[in-house]
Amino acid sequence: MYLQFYGLKELPFGVTCDLQFFFESSSHKEALASLIYGIKEKKGLILITGEVGVGKTILCKALVERLSSSTHISLVFNPYFSEIQLLQAIAEDFGLRIKKRTRLDIINEINSFLTEINRKGATAVLIIDEAQNLNFRQLEQLRLLSNLETSKEKLLQIILVGQPELIDKLNQSNLRQLRQRIFVKYHLSPLGKEEMKEYIEFRLKKAGSLFLKFSPQSYDIIYEFSQGIPRLINMICERALICGFVKERKILDEEIFHLCRKELG
Repeated sequence: MYLQFYGLKELPFGVTCDLQFFFESSSHKEALASLIYGIKEKKGLILITGEVGVGKTILCKALVERLSSSTHISLVFNPYFSEIQLLQAIAEDFGLRIKKRTRLDIINEINSFLTEINRKGATAVLIIDEAQNLNFRQLEQLRLLSNLETSKEKLLQIILVGQPELIDKLNQSNLRQLRQRIFVKYHLSPLGKEEMKEYIEFRLKKAGSLFLKFSPQSYDIIYEFSQGIPRLINMICERALICGFVKERKILDEEIFHLCRKELG
């Protein structure tokens, strides 16, 4: 709608997890380093947490892009399954054809697969996003999968990615065995004020912006509204672009952002 008006090639503040718009903040860089270390050293269980909208899902996608071609990946975005269905989803994502649907049969198939690729020097990684939605039985099932190992290393690297409630869930006494197996943990932080400005400029540049400008004062309003959460930054900036288009302005100032913040509540 406003692309031509602003001279943009793409929407700079879309809500989809487009990797070309992945901004590596200091926290995202540290999270990626923690993930790659945990996988490389075959630590078994890795925990990544962060508030809603901080960029956990795009972090998962960025990780997949950085892993070697010899890494077998199962990526589960929304684990709304029974324990059996979760196992089936994991197995199928690894490319396995499951003949029998019992828990024992699926685990045996996964174990055989993991043993074979480990023999060939490859690595298997299971990433579960929105892991705060896993129930006790599903988490216990993952603990059993984390037990699959050789005498020297874990056969499956499991990454749990979720909101802070996941930590509260894992702190329950009946999940202490799973909690004790988590050797790498990282909490993804929102952007600082200066990084937020870099994030906005980065996305505008990626979208092809040549002359679209935000006034210096507008960044204060964006940060006050978003608290550095990328999803909220995108939300108010997208609204400002629409508002600026309607008002035929190519410099978005504090007046426009005050109006947008009021609309967003």
